[in-house]
Amino acid sequence: MPKQKTKSSAKKRFKVTGSGKIKRKHAFKSHILTKKSKKRKLKLTHATLVHENDSDNIKNQLCLK
Repeated sequence: MPKQKTKSSAKKRFKVTGSGKIKRKHAFKSHILTKKSKKRKLKLTHATLVHENDSDNIKNQLCLK
């Protein structure tokens, strides 16, 4: 059986933490920033964790399961 390939899009967007959770960046921080408040842009700067409902799908894409 051949090796399973990792999805290139997933490996660019997600990192696995030491405890096995998946880290992601926020969307909507790349352009059209003038109309967004400073508070909103600051919150979008920080990374967050993927919701547990989506984590199984992403782990499959990263070949972790």
